[in-house]
Amino acid sequence: MEDLVVFDDAALQSLLCHQGFGLSVEDLAHSLHGMSRQVIECIERNISGNNRVAFLNELQRDIPPERADMARRVVLDRLFWELTYWKTPDLYEELTGGERLHPGIFEQLAPDISGNRVLDAGAGSGRAALECVKYGAEKVFAVEPSPGLLRILEQKWRSARNQVVPLRGRFDAIPVPDKSVDLAISCSAFTADPAQGGEPGLAELQRVTRSGGKVVIIWPRPQDYAWLDRHGFSYVTVQARGVQEMCVQFGSLQSALQCARHFYAHNPQVARFIERERRSDVPFSILGINPPCDYCWLVIK
Repeated sequence: MEDLVVFDDAALQSLLCHQGFGLSVEDLAHSLHGMSRQVIECIERNISGNNRVAFLNELQRDIPPERADMARRVVLDRLFWELTYWKTPDLYEELTGGERLHPGIFEQLAPDISGNRVLDAGAGSGRAALECVKYGAEKVFAVEPSPGLLRILEQKWRSARNQVVPLRGRFDAIPVPDKSVDLAISCSAFTADPAQGGEPGLAELQRVTRSGGKVVIIWPRPQDYAWLDRHGFSYVTVQARGVQEMCVQFGSLQSALQCARHFYAHNPQVARFIERERRSDVPFSILGINPPCDYCWLVIK
């Protein structure tokens, strides 16, 4: 729980106000029982006025230790990925460095990228932005809320400073003007949940994209397919039948085990596979997730 102080006030206010993270006032307050005054004041300062009184009341309640432990598990589970982006961005970079996108995705998007201005929303450490530069983008606005991931992105883009513009921002507040890009993409970041995009995020992606341009969601979650379809997106998969199964290509056996224990702790089969096979490439079927070989696209009218 002490790790919550890694967030700045703007990020905390966004996290605490989004229903998409599923944090109740009770769980938040109960999780802080026994924590330092620093982290309590950090949350109190950033929780909305409507919830502050209830938060302080719950904070003063006498609850059993097991209730506090359960609340901490709930809060840390809900904020797992946000804490990863902010506190251990280098470990997240190890994961995404191995999650290589199917090359056919950007081959198909090449006509929409070449010579054009592109937005990469939820850019992370620049995985998709790098591909856009390779495929001839005139300029890529890489928007990401995590300072640590932006730092990694900036280090990677020293040789492409004139093409990549790193910007701090969220899906619901993209810091570029109306109709200023030809293509807006989001790779393994945008979801139907408001906390990671949703209706507010889609409205922002549409706002910044010119008429006739496209919004493209790369590697969408399967549970979002129906939501995307209802909003007019067309679905494309680029993995042909008979092709060898895609794998996450970790840099080393040690890196594979570290990522397995951090990101796939809920799936012990992953670490067992790596230890048994002594392999740093792990099939997506072992991870239990769909491979990065699809995208959805929408033309802006």
